[in-house]
Amino acid sequence: MPSLFFCILLLGLRVTESQASGLAPPQQVRLDADKETQKLSVTWEEGHASTFDVEILRTELMEIVLNETVGVTEDQSTGKHQWNWTSPVPLECTSLSVKVRSRDGQDVSEWSSQQILPGFDLPDNTDSQMYPEGKTVPVGSNMTFCCIVEEGQQFGSLCYKDTCVKENMLSRRTYAITMTNQGPSNPSGTNVVCSSEKKMIITGAVVFVGYPPLPSDLVCETHDLISVDCQWSKGRDTYLFGKTRQTYYTLNGRNCPNARNNNMRCGLEQWDGNWTLVARNLLGEFRLTDAAELGHRVRPVAPVNLTSPEVYSWNASVGWLWKYNGYERLSLICQVQRTSHLNSSTQTYTGYGLNTVVLKDLQPDEKYSVKVRCGSQKNFWKWGEWSLPLSFHTKMDRPVAPDIWLWMDSDNLGRVLWKPLTKSESHGQISGYEVILWSPEENSQQILPFPQSVYSLPINVTDRGSKVTVTVTAQNPAGVSPPANIVIPRHLPDAEDTTISKVTFNGSGFPLSWVAHANASCGYVVDWYNTSCTQDCNVEWTRVAADNTNTMVQSGNFFAGVRYTFSLYACSSESNVLLERWHGYMQELVPSRTVPRLSPNQEGSDVQLTWDQIPLEHQRGFILGYTVYLTNASHLTLLANITDPQLTNHTVRNLVLGSYKFTVKAYTAAGEDGGATVSISLEPYTYWLIMEILVALGAMTCLLIVITIACYRKRKWVKKAFYPEIPEPKLPGEWGITQGTLDVKPSPHSMVHIVEDSVWDSSKEALVTVPEEDEEGTGDEAADTDEPASLRYYNQVVEEGSSSQRRPHASDSSASSTGSMDSGHTDVTYTGIQTSACSLDPMTHFQPQPDASQCVGGGGYRPQMQSASCPEEPQTGPEEHLQPPEGSFGGYQPQCSWKQDSPEADGDGGGLDQACLGSPTSVTSSQFLLPYDTSEEGKEHPSSASTWFHNLLTGKP
Repeated sequence: MPSLFFCILLLGLRVTESQASGLAPPQQVRLDADKETQKLSVTWEEGHASTFDVEILRTELMEIVLNETVGVTEDQSTGKHQWNWTSPVPLECTSLSVKVRSRDGQDVSEWSSQQILPGFDLPDNTDSQMYPEGKTVPVGSNMTFCCIVEEGQQFGSLCYKDTCVKENMLSRRTYAITMTNQGPSNPSGTNVVCSSEKKMIITGAVVFVGYPPLPSDLVCETHDLISVDCQWSKGRDTYLFGKTRQTYYTLNGRNCPNARNNNMRCGLEQWDGNWTLVARNLLGEFRLTDAAELGHRVRPVAPVNLTSPEVYSWNASVGWLWKYNGYERLSLICQVQRTSHLNSSTQTYTGYGLNTVVLKDLQPDEKYSVKVRCGSQKNFWKWGEWSLPLSFHTKMDRPVAPDIWLWMDSDNLGRVLWKPLTKSESHGQISGYEVILWSPEENSQQILPFPQSVYSLPINVTDRGSKVTVTVTAQNPAGVSPPANIVIPRHLPDAEDTTISKVTFNGSGFPLSWVAHANASCGYVVDWYNTSCTQDCNVEWTRVAADNTNTMVQSGNFFAGVRYTFSLYACSSESNVLLERWHGYMQELVPSRTVPRLSPNQEGSDVQLTWDQIPLEHQRGFILGYTVYLTNASHLTLLANITDPQLTNHTVRNLVLGSYKFTVKAYTAAGEDGGATVSISLEPYTYWLIMEILVALGAMTCLLIVITIACYRKRKWVKKAFYPEIPEPKLPGEWGITQGTLDVKPSPHSMVHIVEDSVWDSSKEALVTVPEEDEEGTGDEAADTDEPASLRYYNQVVEEGSSSQRRPHASDSSASSTGSMDSGHTDVTYTGIQTSACSLDPMTHFQPQPDASQCVGGGGYRPQMQSASCPEEPQTGPEEHLQPPEGSFGGYQPQCSWKQDSPEADGDGGGLDQACLGSPTSVTSSQFLLPYDTSEEGKEHPSSASTWFHNLLTGKP
């Protein structure tokens, strides 16, 4: 009960407050809609306030669209208030409810009755619909599209172009999307599509987005000196197409129906001096103005009916007509453009009513095309249009003199060359050439005709005994050209000492420069050719004036990777002098071939790689050097970079045994070639060691042969130096010694035992010969045995000892010396001095031996030897004493006549009864004297190496 009372109290207070404010609510509220512009106009009466609250709602969902306070003044003539509102959503999309109330500060009136603007989503409109439809808007505008779904159908999606956008629900059947900052549409517009839940298109709309017109550069001029012709630029594209959306133009209020697409022109029949151009479309309009005097805007029309009444070899006349008679009083400036296959040029002519010109500096036998345009010479505005072209053909004339040159293929063979005449030089079709060889010294002349396709004459300098002048002329139907001369001297200077430099291509040609030469009376000549060419080369040349010392060599026949040789000659009336040469490439490339003949050679633990230089035609650039790599699978290890292009070998040192693969690449400024690869397997150095040994042995053999030959030729000197003559022994009386061949067979070394004893043993009365027989063998058998007697004796002495108390006997190996030997107190033992014959008899007896078998001692030389086994025989007489038995001595025998000076020896019998010691050695030799064996036994044994060498020195066979 208290609550009900409180509510009634509040309601009463509110009614009291409303009545106290005195503000009447608006009456007769009315809604007017412009659906094209989406504007809603709200009008009402009464309500004397100037401020009102307006509230707009979407009727079906009762969503507030607008609620704001606006100021609206009363229209005094009608007594009504009007307020306009532009809806962001098409007014057809859904129903809107509008109500208004008055406001005076904080005091407000009651709301007016609610007015409803019905939409197209009412139940009685059952079809699907899309709004707005076919609307044109400017680029960058924002726009809302709504889709009214058919009654009973489910909404699916809304897509702008090909992009589906998140929708906003306005009512039970209406869905909307808003696109901001729209871009230009296609010529057919931009499509907005509404689809059902089943992805089926149920409705759609098209919108056109573009720009308002924006023309520029309005220019008006006259062609006929009466009318006006205006042109302008269309400006940016509006992106609006179609009859209703295109741009329309008016000039000074007159429509310009022909101004469309790119033909922005409009004309008026009379010159006005001021012009206004208006361009408009659905999005707006734009205005341009222009003003000028008639004489300042004259642009002549194109000349018509061009003719060429007179045509010659070097000039021709051209005439034309004008379309308007007023041009006869107009000062004109005209351009005549002539074009041929050679070039195109333009000449300018002036005059009042100009309609005829003369063209000069034409080329004979040439086809020309001519066209003309003119302009106003006074207050020149613009050139008029070009006329239609006129063609004509000039007459022929005789050719120019050919450009000739002398080029040597080798030292004596060469060619006289002349360049084929170009179209501008031939002045007509060349029918042939005539070459005249004239020798002023021999006063002889030779005429040689050549066809038009031949441009050279072979020559041989050695065949000419004097200098020859070569004259070349060209012929065509109009006549003969002036002569071109060149002198072939008797001898050409040697070009080997000419310096050769490098020249670099700079993009347009080869720049060459040189020092001025005094003999260049007629200038300089530079010729060039492919360096790798050897015969019938394509030679080109150019001439340079005498006051120039540089030129740019250009040609369409230069190719990349080809070396060219450029030669500079000083030109004179007598001969041409070669001054300088250059080599160059238009563009250097990597070599097209690898280094040829790459081969490895093992030198111990080193490997020497050798190769040949790449042929010139395959170098394709200046070879700067070589790189040597060790190849391991696909990896290359750099071993050396050889910067000397002339060096074609490299040694890789200190390698271990194994297999290796080496790659050698030549490089130019453009890079390296593909590389040549070679493999080698390092073997042990045994083969090389064997080879060195064999070589050393061969060298030693050759050296020994040389020494042997030298010794043979100088055998007398060698014999004197190493084997001097041994003096023959001098014996008392006369000796008849049969000379025999000296056997130089070397004997085994003798062993001499020297024993010094202070006590002299008187029992050692003489030396005893050492028997050489075996203990069980005879003397003959001992002579045949191979065992040296010295060894047998040495063994015997070791066994028996060297006691000075022993007495010598037949089997002793030694005997004590007597006579003067006693004073030395020295025991000398001679051991094993082997001879090649039987032991000799004691020289003291000088008796013939009864038989060689009776000698106990071996044959040969035994110094200081007494007979130990041969029996003593009484002396028979002086003759026998002086005459030794023939053949009893084998060669040189000891001087047995020698006697001891010792008195003891005389006391013991002395004279020849004592044992003879003989001469031990020669006074000039340290060798034992060998016997000369004349026995049959000595002849049966072949001579030894010493005998052969002795025979060699003595010259005996």
